[in-house]
Amino acid sequence: MRALVAQLSNYLCRRKVGVNLRFRNFSSYNGKDELSIEEEAERKVGWLLKMIFFGTAGVAGYHFFPYMGDNLMQQSVSLLRVKDPLFKRMGASRLARFAIDDERRKKIVEMGGAKELLNMLSTAQEDRTRKAALHALDALSHSDEALASLHHAGAVSVIRSAPNSLEDAEVERFKLSLMKRFQDLKYDVSS
Repeated sequence: MRALVAQLSNYLCRRKVGVNLRFRNFSSYNGKDELSIEEEAERKVGWLLKMIFFGTAGVAGYHFFPYMGDNLMQQSVSLLRVKDPLFKRMGASRLARFAIDDERRKKIVEMGGAKELLNMLSTAQEDRTRKAALHALDALSHSDEALASLHHAGAVSVIRSAPNSLEDAEVERFKLSLMKRFQDLKYDVSS
């Protein structure tokens, strides 16, 4: 059988001698070329997959990020109404991060965040919860309108009645910062 295959290949090669020689002379095919072709194909497929991934992430982000504005602030205010102190701290921390300009601070106050933070501070049983509430109130106090609504909600008496922390000096620092801010804007802090 092998002999027959060898004769057949000789017969075929003799008929196309010029083609085979030309193919062998002008071909640059070798083992290294095969590896480089495979690497190039893998690189192109890798870039294609990356483009598909980033395209999908972009489309998902385009549909997801509009929900992160007011809706996320509203969820953060809602977290302050939960009984669990961990969720309250998470909501207060979020509000402190959102309160970066007057417009957002005003929005937080309109959503009831200031009143909920004062309620959280007055009912807090542990220092970490008081600290989170005071930090968020301090972040809100940088707006004059928010500070006015805090004063009308009775923030001065709530802040004064919050116990000082023996373990965390930041609680006292936030309290002093808030009281100083009320005094700077000539609010009555004697109550």
